[in-house]
Amino acid sequence: MPSDTSEVFLKFNNVKKSYDQKSLVVKDFSLDVEKGEFITLLGPSGSGKSTVLMMLAGFEGVTGGDISIAGQSVTRTAPYKRNIGMVFQNYALFPHMTIAENLAYPLQVRKMPKADVKERVNEYLNLIEMGDFGGRYPGQLSGGQRQRVALARALIFEPTLILMDEPLGALDKKLREQMQYEITRLHQKLGFTVIYVTHDQTEALSMSSRIAVFNDGVVQQCAAPAELYERPANAFVADFIGENNFIPGKVVKIAQDQATVAVSGGATITAVASEGLREGGDCVISVRPEKLFIQPTSHAYDNEVKAEHVTHYYVGDFIRYYFKFANGTEINIKVLNDLAAPDFKEGDEGTLVWLTKDCIAFPT
Repeated sequence: MPSDTSEVFLKFNNVKKSYDQKSLVVKDFSLDVEKGEFITLLGPSGSGKSTVLMMLAGFEGVTGGDISIAGQSVTRTAPYKRNIGMVFQNYALFPHMTIAENLAYPLQVRKMPKADVKERVNEYLNLIEMGDFGGRYPGQLSGGQRQRVALARALIFEPTLILMDEPLGALDKKLREQMQYEITRLHQKLGFTVIYVTHDQTEALSMSSRIAVFNDGVVQQCAAPAELYERPANAFVADFIGENNFIPGKVVKIAQDQATVAVSGGATITAVASEGLREGGDCVISVRPEKLFIQPTSHAYDNEVKAEHVTHYYVGDFIRYYFKFANGTEINIKVLNDLAAPDFKEGDEGTLVWLTKDCIAFPT
C-alpha cells in the first residue's frame, strides 16, 4: 500500500459492478494508488480486471462505490473530461493519417497552437526512437512500431493517468519483451501513473510497482511483485503467479509461523503457516520448482521426501525433472543446466529436498 506520507492520487472506494442488478462481476474493489505508480490488474479471463479499467475510463458505469482522481470524484464524469490516455491491444491508430498526424491529433483536439504541436510531435517521435518515421503510415510499420506510436499518442497530451488494456497481447514473444522494456523505460523517464490490465503473469512481474490479483470479481492479493511471488496470500495466488507444486497433507502442529504437515508415505514436512491454517485440518503445501533440489546437493535443507523419477526434459538453460510421491502427487523441479545436473532413468528413486522458508501450507 502507499506510504503514510504519500498523497493518494487515484482511489477506488468500495467499487462494485453488476450488469443484471443481481450478480456482481466486481465485488467491493478498493485500492489507493500513488502518483507515478505502475499498477497491474492481473487475473484470468472474466475475473473483473478489464471491467475495473473500463469503469475508470468512464466507458462502463459504476453500480456502487466511488472512483476519484487527484481528490475529485470522476464516477459521473464523462470519459473525455477525465484527462486519461489509453493504449489498446489493437493500437487504434488512424490508418489514413501519417504517424506525425496521429500524434498531433490529440493536441489539435485540445486546440494547441500549431508551432507547439509540431514541436511536441517531434519530441515524442524522438522519445520513442522513431524520429525518421513521422511521414509513414501505420500500415508501413511493424507491430512493435505501431504499439510504440500508440503509446506515444496516449502520452503526448500529458494526461494525468495512462490506462493500458492488454496492449502487448497481439505481439510475438520477442516483440512483447522489447515493448515491456520500452514501456518501463518511458514510465521511469516521464513518471506517469499507469493502470495496466493483463493475464500474462511474466509481464506483470517484470513491469509493475504493485499487482492486484483478481479472481471472480475479488482482489485476492495486492502487493509488490516479489511479495506476491515469494509470499502468496492463498493457494489461488500461488497457483496463478508463476509455477508451483502442490502437495496435499494434514496439519499435525502449528508453532508460531511454522506448520508441521504429514504427507502420504509417512513423511513430514515443515512449511510456513498461512492464515486460516488449523491443527488437524487438511492443507496443501506449495513449493516452486526452482526451490527444490535433488540429493546429493551442496545446499542446506530442512525437508526431505523420497520420490520416483518419471521423466525429464532439456529446456536449454535448465532441465525440468518430474518425480511422483507414493500417493501419485507429481512434482516438477527446475535444475540449472550444468555439469552437476543429475542423470535419472524412469523408475529410479530420488530424494527431493528444500527449505521450510521456501514452502507455504494453505488450508483446503
